[in-house]
Parts: sequence; C-alpha cells; structure tokens
Amino acid sequence: MTPGVTVNRTDDIHPCYEIDTVSYILIRKPSTVCVLLYIIFGSLSVVTVCGNLLVIISIIYFKQLHTPTNCLILSLAVADMLVGIVVIPTNMKFTLSTCLYYEDFICKVRLFFDITLVNASIMNLFCISIDRYYAVCQPLAYRTKTNVHVVVMILASWSVSILLAICFVIAEIDHEKCKEVCFREIAKILGPILNFYLPVIIMLCIYFKIFLAAQRQVRSIQSTTCHSTNPGDAVSKMERKATKTLAIVMGVFLMCCLPFFLCFTFELLNHVSVPVKVFETLNWLALSNSVLNQFIYAFFYSWFRSSFRMIISGKIFEGDFVNAKLF
Repeated sequence: MTPGVTVNRTDDIHPCYEIDTVSYILIRKPSTVCVLLYIIFGSLSVVTVCGNLLVIISIIYFKQLHTPTNCLILSLAVADMLVGIVVIPTNMKFTLSTCLYYEDFICKVRLFFDITLVNASIMNLFCISIDRYYAVCQPLAYRTKTNVHVVVMILASWSVSILLAICFVIAEIDHEKCKEVCFREIAKILGPILNFYLPVIIMLCIYFKIFLAAQRQVRSIQSTTCHSTNPGDAVSKMERKATKTLAIVMGVFLMCCLPFFLCFTFELLNHVSVPVKVFETLNWLALSNSVLNQFIYAFFYSWFRSSFRMIISGKIFEGDFVNAKLF
C-alpha cells in the first residue's frame, strides 16, 4: 500500500489515517482506536466463522438433523460463514485503509462478495418462510413434496444472488465510462427494491398468514381435547416452535439490516451524502447479523445445544454418534 493517497474529501475523519491539510494526502498514523477496531472486527470474523461452522457440522453430521428446514438453515449458515471468511476481512480493508477514499481491485472484490452473500442470506430467509408456510398451513403437501422443492430453492437462491452481484459490479464499471444516465443509477434504484424491500414485505405477509393458521390450529386442538396425545398434535407443536424461532431469526435480520437499507434509500432519494462514519457503522451493524443466528439456534433449540457440546468437546471423534438422539 502506498504511504500517501491524494483525496478530495476533508470532511471525514479516518480512524487509521490523518489528512494533511496542506497537501490533502492521507498519512498513515496508527492509533489506539485503529488497533481496537482491528481487534473487534477480527474477533467478529472469528466468532462468525466458528459459530456457523458448528451449525454446518451439526446439520451434516447428525442424521436426526437431516430435515428440509435444516437444509435451508445449512444454506443460510454457509452464507453467514462466508461473510466471516470473505466479507468482514475485505470490509476491514475498506473501513480501515485508503480504500475508504480510493477504490482498487480489492474493493471491487469486496463489493461482489458483499452483494452476493447479503442477497443469499435474504433469499435463504425468503425460502425458509415459504418452507414454514407449507409446514404449518399445508402439512400433508409439505411431507410429500418438500425435499425436491428445498433443493430447487437453495440452488435458485445462490444463482440469483451471484447473478445480481455480477450485474451490480458491471454497473459499477460502466459508471466509470458513462456520461449521462448509467446502468449503475438504475441498479441503485432497483437493487434495494428487488433484493430487500420486496422479499421482506412478502416474508412478513407469509409469517402473518402462518401466525393466523397456527392460532387456528391451537384453538382446534384445545377444543377437541385438553389431554390429547395424538402424535399429529406433537408434530404440529414442534413445527410451530420452529416457525417461531425462524421468525425471530428474520426479526433479528431486519433489526440489523433495515437501518442500512433505509440509510441507502434516504441518500438515493434525497440526493444527499450520508457521512462515511454513519454509513460504515450501519454496514457493520448489518454484517453483525451473520454472527447472531447461531446464538439464536443455540438458545431456542436444545438439540443444537447438544450437538454443539458434542462437537466442541470432541466427543464425535470418540465414536459413531451419527444416529445419536438429540431430541
């Protein structure tokens, strides 16, 4: 990295560089804040990778966790783990280096993986909501058709995410050549609508319908008998618990990502420049979502806690626990 980069912006304070007021050149000046940020972001990356790796190993290793819903959770965990491996380190370069002021090849790579993995998370959550809808509202159809549908949904989620990322990167490159209305401007308008707002609105509608259906099921079971031991009732209760947990996952996702997209939309519609520090803070809040999901699984699912303990303690290396009963 070059020791000095000329910039035209003097309104933002860089955590790891200072701007020479005469030459307007970024001068490297390590500070306590810079070192602390490297430690925080590095720790976030390690926790994200390790936590999601536990989820991935649990679902792949234990046969009892081989369910359609867990396949979608596995896909989501892969996206979150890749965020910890690729996106967080490249975002560290963007936030804590001259990339904040001067974009190079690494910044383009950061943009591609950032868009791909964020979209993959959104699409996986969208597929999970559809899975939950059929599990609760159409249980008979769910048991007979869901395996094929899950594979199709996972492939579609990743394919669409990669395609959208490629289009956006091409739009960024095209922006450097165009002089009038660019593909980049169209992408900036349609991107948040198609990638975030529309899927989120549909997911909220689906979970609302699931909530109404679950309430009807509870009333139906209670009116039939207060002491029912019908296995179908137990399955229905388990499905409702899974739906509640995954709805919480979506709620946490919204709390982390909605501020970033609202800020991006506000900047786009009002033609104002949001301070870099604000934009980067909201971006890191969105990235933190990737580290939270595994804690939600561990808190609400006793079988995930059991599998986590067996993996961390190394017990799975002491014998064959593939068919172990976790719940």
